[in-house]
Amino acid sequence: MSILHTIVSFAVALGVLIVVHEFGHYLVARLCNVKVLRFSVGFGPGLFSWRSGRDRTEWTVATVPLGGYVKMLDEREAPVEAVDLPRAFNRQSVGRRFLIVLAGPVFNFLFAVAVYSGLYMHGLPEARPIVGRPPAGTLAQAAGLRAGETVRAIDGHPVRTWQELRWRVVEAAVQREALHLEVSDRSGRLDTVVLDLSRLPKDEAESDILERVGLRLFEPPLAPIMGEIVSGSPAQRAGLRPGDRVVAAAGRPVHTWQELVEAVRERPGRPLALIVERDGHRVSLEVHPEPITLKGERIGHIGAAPRLPALNVDRIFVRVQYAPAIAIAKAVGKTYDIAWFSLKVLGKMLIGEVSWKNLSGPVTIADFASQSAQLGLIAYLSFLALISISLGVLNLLPIPLLDGGHLMYYTIEKIKGSPVPERVMELGQRVGLALLLILMAFAFYNDINRLFSG
Repeated sequence: MSILHTIVSFAVALGVLIVVHEFGHYLVARLCNVKVLRFSVGFGPGLFSWRSGRDRTEWTVATVPLGGYVKMLDEREAPVEAVDLPRAFNRQSVGRRFLIVLAGPVFNFLFAVAVYSGLYMHGLPEARPIVGRPPAGTLAQAAGLRAGETVRAIDGHPVRTWQELRWRVVEAAVQREALHLEVSDRSGRLDTVVLDLSRLPKDEAESDILERVGLRLFEPPLAPIMGEIVSGSPAQRAGLRPGDRVVAAAGRPVHTWQELVEAVRERPGRPLALIVERDGHRVSLEVHPEPITLKGERIGHIGAAPRLPALNVDRIFVRVQYAPAIAIAKAVGKTYDIAWFSLKVLGKMLIGEVSWKNLSGPVTIADFASQSAQLGLIAYLSFLALISISLGVLNLLPIPLLDGGHLMYYTIEKIKGSPVPERVMELGQRVGLALLLILMAFAFYNDINRLFSG
């Protein structure tokens, strides 16, 4: 993954989300007949700009792309001509100012609803919730889950896809709840198991919850037959060819591709003796796995992929597609669930029930932007929708300098019948700036820690 690809993916994501958010402010301001002076994507000196519309609004792309703003006519910032006074932001009613500020986060949520609606209507092939063999000592093994079982429902609610299963488990892990899973084996026999997530340490939420719990997606067993061989790899240098079937590794019989993978992983930098079947004959080869580091562990790697047979696709995958009305309802529900879940996680961070290591900054977001872009347009759009929801939630927090801080001031003004004193707002801005700097410091620290720890 190139640095340029990461930068471009991140820049496009930021640009889209900033424009969506600020356009919400801009559109509602115009509907309320407030004069908009500037619409800026980014902060600092402008890279390029132009003017348009009857108000000659300046549209600017600035040098620092970590945000944006809509500048409206306001007597508190500069003198306003008498003819434009009715169109000044500060002259608007509390209700209108509230709507203009609220529109930014609302447009972030509407963007997510639009994306999810489109994806639901388009239809997506998703993995069925079939579990693989749980590792020893995990909560999934303790619950009695077995390889090949399909999760039909969780706490009485039907589950159709692996993503639905993942989402429900993550929610329950944050709440430290026990889940009742209705499962069926290949013969159709139903059973109920209890996955007790109250035993999951709180710091485990920073990593892949399903992996920690022991829930793995079922993978059909593959024969140890070579498929693609990477050019210049240890596999090619050893003389392995596509179609070779490995029958033994390090003197031990090999029956599945996973057994071969485990033998390779165990020997980073050390020779591995293989016996392969080729054209009806057995051939002895020696491969030297390259050492690589994966999640802090040093393992061997030879640069070969298995030959993939034709699978029973209908058993492994299900196509999720809905009619427009149902798709929109599903999208609204998903957006609400993610937003509410984000708020719960933030709340649990504040009281110490969830680790602050879950907080991510621009480095992690850029990494995920690049990864999702490599997976294709659907994955990238899903990423944009998720980040848009997070941006909307963040901006609604009652922190001065954010939209939520302004909404808090307007609510107080409506209740007490007069604006919040300038001195109070000035102190609030200082507190808000300090809080945001602390959050950014945590996020950057987590980013750097993840970068170096893998």
